[in-house]
Amino acid sequence: MYLPTTQYQPKNEAQVLQEEKLRRLLSYLDSHSPFYREMFSSHKINIDTIRTLSDLPDIPVTTKEDLQQRNFDFLCVPEKEIVEYSSTSGTLGSPVTIALTENDLNRLSFNEYSSFLCADGASSDVYQLMLTLDRQFMAGMAYYSGLRKLGAGIIRLGPGVPSLQWETIQRLRPTAIVAVPSFILKLIQFAEEHKIDVNKSSVKKAICIGENIRNTDFSMNILGRKITEAWNIKLYSTYASTEMQTAFTECGEGKGGHHQPQLLILELLDDNNRPVAAGEPGEVTITTLGVEGMPLLRYKTGDICLYFEEPCNCGRSTLRLSPLIGRKKQMIKYKGTTLYPPALFDLLEEMEDIQDFVAEVYSNEIGMDEVLLHLLAISNSEECDRKIRAYLQARLRVSPHIRYVNAEELQVMKFPESGRKAIKFIDRR
Repeated sequence: MYLPTTQYQPKNEAQVLQEEKLRRLLSYLDSHSPFYREMFSSHKINIDTIRTLSDLPDIPVTTKEDLQQRNFDFLCVPEKEIVEYSSTSGTLGSPVTIALTENDLNRLSFNEYSSFLCADGASSDVYQLMLTLDRQFMAGMAYYSGLRKLGAGIIRLGPGVPSLQWETIQRLRPTAIVAVPSFILKLIQFAEEHKIDVNKSSVKKAICIGENIRNTDFSMNILGRKITEAWNIKLYSTYASTEMQTAFTECGEGKGGHHQPQLLILELLDDNNRPVAAGEPGEVTITTLGVEGMPLLRYKTGDICLYFEEPCNCGRSTLRLSPLIGRKKQMIKYKGTTLYPPALFDLLEEMEDIQDFVAEVYSNEIGMDEVLLHLLAISNSEECDRKIRAYLQARLRVSPHIRYVNAEELQVMKFPESGRKAIKFIDRR
């Protein structure tokens, strides 16, 4: 049984619950998981000695490579008990299949129900879903099932097509949208071009997925500012991954994604797998609680975040995660400068002379990182080119390679036929 009130429990009570679930998980993995049974044996781990969260470092971490190479050795149930197959997008290598049982789907539904409650959702709301709802995409299914549990209205429209999105908003009057922030900008641009007053629409809030809308100090980044300066709506960011089957969602305070302790044990680790202090960057490492099909133990996601321990003004006492700083494997070392793609995206979105972009990184002949920016500029003039290059030199202190493209070419790069979400970053290293 899952209770959303767990986020309001004193930390010591939440920890007791987590430790009870951890012991249950270890016993389950030892009995049902080929991968973890082998790990416990090869590392001579007696699971009976793992009693508390402080004992977790006695267990080796699990990596994304483990999950990619031995995907179905993580399966803990007979195939006949699997009712849904989801998969990762394959951003950082081969896609991974996550198999879910009926109980896993119920857990996923509760996760998003709790997340929508956190983001000030109510049964009186109507949500327009502007995201992929097929192609084994877990998030689309999760949002839909969570909203059904909430009792809210749902409009399953799918991604893209600003004209259809606005026609539906005007006809069915949703109070909220679930969308990628950069697409919300396209909605604003379409509205301006077609003399639609966004602030007279029925939409009052947006659940923002897939992209940062805040800096790590929780102030709005350029993308968040562009949206809220044009459209007076409340933005809520969310962070999740297919593997964790759980989301960290902001409340109305906008001070980080709230941890759901009954669903997940959270660690942030350094390169030596040691815990980092609050406010320090670390790799998000998760242990799933209550998952039947493919539970994970100390799984390093590859995502770099900060965490904060102070209770939130909303009354929740759980840890809060910062916006994603970057993905460990996508870190760029370019001419002595260390850069994560989200920081590069912020710079490009801030530049008024750049309409759209795709960033590409590759290795040169001596194995060093090179950065190529495919840019859709507002004009093809020498003056525009000079301004863009000067801006990038000033902000990055290095000069990336630039290639100007037209809108059609960039569209093909951003939306490959096999993909299910827009691509802003291509890693060819």
